[in-house]
Amino acid sequence: MGSQRLEYEDVEGIFSIMPTPATADASDPAAEYTLDREEAERGARQLADDGVDAIMINGTFGEAATLTEEEWKDFTRIVVEAVDGDVPVIAGPTTLNTRSTIRRMKYARDVGADGVLLGRPMWLELSPEATVEFHRHVAEAVPELGIIVYHNPPAFKNRLTPKLWEELAEIPQVVGAKYGAVDAGWRDAVSSVGDSVQLMPIERKWYIANELAPEHANAAWSGSASCDPLPALRLRDAITEGDDETARELNYRINKTNEKFYPQVGPEAVYPETMNVRHDDLYGLYTIPLQKARIEGAGYIDPGPVRPPYHVAPEELVEMARESGREWRQLASDLRDTDN
Repeated sequence: MGSQRLEYEDVEGIFSIMPTPATADASDPAAEYTLDREEAERGARQLADDGVDAIMINGTFGEAATLTEEEWKDFTRIVVEAVDGDVPVIAGPTTLNTRSTIRRMKYARDVGADGVLLGRPMWLELSPEATVEFHRHVAEAVPELGIIVYHNPPAFKNRLTPKLWEELAEIPQVVGAKYGAVDAGWRDAVSSVGDSVQLMPIERKWYIANELAPEHANAAWSGSASCDPLPALRLRDAITEGDDETARELNYRINKTNEKFYPQVGPEAVYPETMNVRHDDLYGLYTIPLQKARIEGAGYIDPGPVRPPYHVAPEELVEMARESGREWRQLASDLRDTDN
């Protein structure tokens, strides 16, 4: 790599997403410092040793919204130092404004991060013009860091249109995106960015993305990697090697572990039955506690308690998330058994 540390060609394989391990008192609003430094170091090193292609930090379930500045800085530095250059580290500098985001990006650059998972300010919805200008300003201020656009419409209050993707793709530092569903919008966005931005799907949608546009599906993001990266890595290998039969089977088994985490419900269905809210909406309300419960259930990284105010969630959903994590752990165990 040249002066820009993360290039388009580097966005391949499994970009794991890591939680920010919390101390036992982290759910207490009076807690002064909630970063479990030892588990942060151990978890990052474990992910790197087990073969992920990059580590992204401080997205939604990385609790970027609820860390103090001291905690955010310490976690970023600890992860970078733990992996020691073995895999790229993609820091999460998202704030409510351009200047604070730039300040965090400069810190991430100075401690050795390779890129950033960049969310845009969301107190008010950004106009299309402001969205492009924001990305351009931060890229020009910290040109050394490659940018992974954090495309999360519910969080950032707008959906990036194909025209916006085309404009963002003109910024040299924009090399990838953490995308969501593989749908018509994804296909249109892929057509807009061409060979300059990797629009990464979640790992459980990677097989579909590879079927639709194999030349544009070189990478996937995976929060599930923090439950144990092996299933996602096996899927990566099968897709990369063109082993469609294995990839299709792994895709099925990976999605089976998610059924309790993302229950399939009809448009009028309600889950849990005691709540008059669709599950899709409930997941949006409780993303952080559900993701951390799933990781806790798998037992690969200890995420610790959820930091307030996002620590409140229905126990029915939390237990379903834990069970999903246990099922992922079992899948990883089964895959290891086949090696023996």
